[in-house]
Amino acid sequence: MHLAVTTWNINSVRLRFPIVRDLIEQERPDVLCLQETKTPDDKFPAAEFRALGYLHQAIIGNKGYNGVAILSRLPFSNVQAMPMCGKADARHMSVTLASEARKAAGIAIHNFYVPAGGDEPDPAINDKFAHKLAFLEEMDTWARAFQPAGQAAILVGDLNIAPYETDVWSHKQLLDVVSHTPLETQTLEKLRADHGWVDAIRHLMPEPARVYTWWSYRAQDWEAADKGRRLDHVWLSPALAATLSSAAIHKQARGWQRPSDHAPVTVRLSL
Repeated sequence: MHLAVTTWNINSVRLRFPIVRDLIEQERPDVLCLQETKTPDDKFPAAEFRALGYLHQAIIGNKGYNGVAILSRLPFSNVQAMPMCGKADARHMSVTLASEARKAAGIAIHNFYVPAGGDEPDPAINDKFAHKLAFLEEMDTWARAFQPAGQAAILVGDLNIAPYETDVWSHKQLLDVVSHTPLETQTLEKLRADHGWVDAIRHLMPEPARVYTWWSYRAQDWEAADKGRRLDHVWLSPALAATLSSAAIHKQARGWQRPSDHAPVTVRLSL
């Protein structure tokens, strides 16, 4: 059995539903994890996703900001959303695949949207950056309780950090830029390594390959400039790492009509 999981910061699911539909028609993921859906639950295009075969939906959102969703062709046995840092700001959703999912049964999927962190990488003067660091600390506390090393689990999302030198277009120029500061990159890598998570993209596309998933709207010609960052991640628990068969960044979606500034990422597992 093959399991395909796609993660995508869509930057408004209602505004960009047409390109989500295009991606689904091309890639047909079994599970689609979205971040920054920017819509309250009662406005989420649930019926439209059901028409595309995603009958099983776990969503949490707010009007105009944040929001995460897990949409699946396979049924869930458990759904949970954690209020991170004491804030009900819709930055986490998790599901466990039910017995009807056959060989995928029991796999837990966690979808996170880590705060961007503002512009100044100093928690003493920037509350947004302090929130980001607190969020990462809380993810570490959660992982200590969850113990992914003993689980079949997948962690996906817009983690808003590009951890490696070749995850950004210029390591030297971005060292003081939020998303690639040493404090953020070292914290994220320690979080991943301490709990045994395997970075799926880098497992199959190791450095020194340059790998990006985000290109700013500010660039007049984003593709020619190619000043990207790898902010979107898929991590696998050790129990699933050996099943990883492929990983792809769908860069072409960044050039579609009315695109998100993030490209979707898909991993496929052979179970």
